[in-house]
Amino acid sequence: MPDRKEKIAEVLKFVKENDVEFVDFKFMDFPGMWQHFTVPVAEFDEDSFENGYGFDGSSIRGWKPINESDMLIIPDPETMFVDQFIEAPTISLICDVHEPATKEKYSRCPRNIAQKALAYLRSTGVADEAYFGPEAEFFLFDDVRFDSQPNMTFYEVDSVEGRWNTGRDEGPNLGYKPRYKEGYFPVPPQDSLMDIRNEMVQYLQEAGIHIEAQHHEVASGGQCEIDMRFNKMVPMADQLLMFKYIVKNTARLHRRTATFMPKPIFGDNGSGMHVHISLWKGDNPLFAGSGYAGLSEEALYFMGGILKHAPSLLAFTNPTTNSYKRLVPGFEAPVNLAYSQRNRSAAIRIPMVSSSPKSKRIEFRCPDPSANPYLAFSALLMAGLDGIINRVDPGEPLDKDIYDMPPEELANVPSTPRNLESALEALADDHEYLLKGDVFTEDVIETWIDYKFEKEAQEMALRPHPHEFHLYYDI
Repeated sequence: MPDRKEKIAEVLKFVKENDVEFVDFKFMDFPGMWQHFTVPVAEFDEDSFENGYGFDGSSIRGWKPINESDMLIIPDPETMFVDQFIEAPTISLICDVHEPATKEKYSRCPRNIAQKALAYLRSTGVADEAYFGPEAEFFLFDDVRFDSQPNMTFYEVDSVEGRWNTGRDEGPNLGYKPRYKEGYFPVPPQDSLMDIRNEMVQYLQEAGIHIEAQHHEVASGGQCEIDMRFNKMVPMADQLLMFKYIVKNTARLHRRTATFMPKPIFGDNGSGMHVHISLWKGDNPLFAGSGYAGLSEEALYFMGGILKHAPSLLAFTNPTTNSYKRLVPGFEAPVNLAYSQRNRSAAIRIPMVSSSPKSKRIEFRCPDPSANPYLAFSALLMAGLDGIINRVDPGEPLDKDIYDMPPEELANVPSTPRNLESALEALADDHEYLLKGDVFTEDVIETWIDYKFEKEAQEMALRPHPHEFHLYYDI
């Protein structure tokens, strides 16, 4: 592995040999969106990786107040990629956020939290690496309109693939529109998005992301999935942000819009982000063993930790009010906190597609792509480690279609929180496991809860919903 100085030299050499004109610095705000600013290449040299660049952090969501607004970013030379969507030759570098006075990493920087989670994992002696493989689903729409005013609110999304458009005059309407819940996965012309997904894959590969497959997803109206190969935790979180950036910008080139919103369409499947996880120590995959579904004791305890802490975990893995419109029975999104081999109706599935110990992993199926990946992956790792350290029994597997179980049997199966407020309340009550190793801090937890309550949950609770007029206007 090249050291930091060698990587810096490689970046500077690439800039010179490829006539790069601008360097774009990307960093993560608290809720989970990339921010950036750009410098001309004349302002970029070896010193950039030591002293970084100052900026005003007072307007970044969830960050410090204006009286403490000076912040510093320092680029990570391991993260360089060519930004294909900027006209002038431009490279992008992902950055860590630092305190300018001390050069210490900023405690609310999500990437720093993920780095601390990995350091804590290694300090326990349990494992050296955590591998993550998220499957971020998304919709491609042809048009989106929405507004929210004191006297009105509405949204409308549209897609030429939408089943709701079978009767529309499209001059001509060609009729190939996937039925609700039947978009997985017909060939073209029913799947009209093959070429645009291929183009996304090409851009993703050019950015250095290993892609395994792409396909149409279950919902009508343009739902898609592009699968990335698993990677180490922090690089995987970096890649997920690159993935969303490239998908959105490729869609824009085609005058389409991509959204990772969990539930943009009523009555059809939402977009999930199933997360595959495994731990390794040296060359040894720790989740392979002789237990249930070929799992090791560590894997079973890891699942026990996730199931135990799932209600509070969902405050990070499903962090929007819209997340809980997806987490309802009947649409493949698992709401039952159980584990099972091959079974997609359980919150944790153990894939059985290969007998190789290296492929042994667990799949947590609750998360959605609105999550901040640094925080979500860190919280999942901390919950699983708590399970291993405290030998948390995950209970018996549930090897049946949970959605077809009688209500009296389901009564004993815990379920996910019903809304964001419940998940945040669970986080307030259950977060000691996140504080180990100073990975999350009380300040981070309190700020996350306050931000989500005040900026999202309360804002939604205060507003009349259009469907309420359908229900109540004439009472």
